Amino acid sequence: MKRVLITGKNSYIGTSLENWLLSEPDKYKVDTVDMKDGSWKEKDFSSYDVIFHVAGIAHIKETADNQDIYYKVNRDLAYETAKKAKQDGVEQFIFLSSMSVYGIENGVIDTSTPLKPSSAYGKSKIEAEDLINGLQDDSFTVATLRPPMVYGKGCRGNYPRLVGLAHKTPIFPKVDNKRSMIYIDNLSEFVKKLIDNRSGGLFFPQNAEYVSTSEMVRLIAEAHGRRVRMTKLFNPLLRLLNVSTVNKVFGDLVYDMSMSEYESDYRVCGFRESIIKTEQRN
Repeated sequence: MKRVLITGKNSYIGTSLENWLLSEPDKYKVDTVDMKDGSWKEKDFSSYDVIFHVAGIAHIKETADNQDIYYKVNRDLAYETAKKAKQDGVEQFIFLSSMSVYGIENGVIDTSTPLKPSSAYGKSKIEAEDLINGLQDDSFTVATLRPPMVYGKGCRGNYPRLVGLAHKTPIFPKVDNKRSMIYIDNLSEFVKKLIDNRSGGLFFPQNAEYVSTSEMVRLIAEAHGRRVRMTKLFNPLLRLLNVSTVNKVFGDLVYDMSMSEYESDYRVCGFRESIIKTEQRN
């Protein structure tokens, strides 16, 4: 039996993984710990095989006044947790990083793409990666995940905004863009495989197919019995509005698909099915 501690109580990804693993209670024992106060420092990690560190700051508008909190939580807290895990004899540490470490809003990310984070969030994540990787040795395996946008029931970020549009708008721009995304069940299955195999290294899990924003909105509406008419009428305007929000919704941003292969398949759900499941659950 694998004993797993999730550091980051009530986090979306952590809770989803917990539920995913506990569907096989004979194979996994899962605990969570709240990282918001210092009480976690008194917890004995030695009884665990794996720490999955998901505690972090995200989905908060960055300002000059709040940048320090990103480094205190996303970098310093993560590093202190990893040091404690190693000291207490934990064999594997899985760190949830982000696609944001590349600092780009459009394009294709491959193995040669440089790391140029442009936000405190991205900078704090890559600095945490560097510190944690420095702890790795034969007895302490580090796995770092840089997933793209994660979606599923209860997620935060851009997906709920698209759901709102799918419920309200009668028309939507038809843009044939490509985005790397990962459905929460696919991500949970990927982490489970990392745990089973005690895998270490840098990983880029994503769905087996790229996602078009227009198709996602269409499928969300369809799941609720609505029809949204797609039109290219607005496309010239979108091309002129070269601003961050438009790029995040309608631009291309993908991982080269070859980066996301693993020794066994973790994509338990295809894109269309994932939208149906998410909206049925919601």
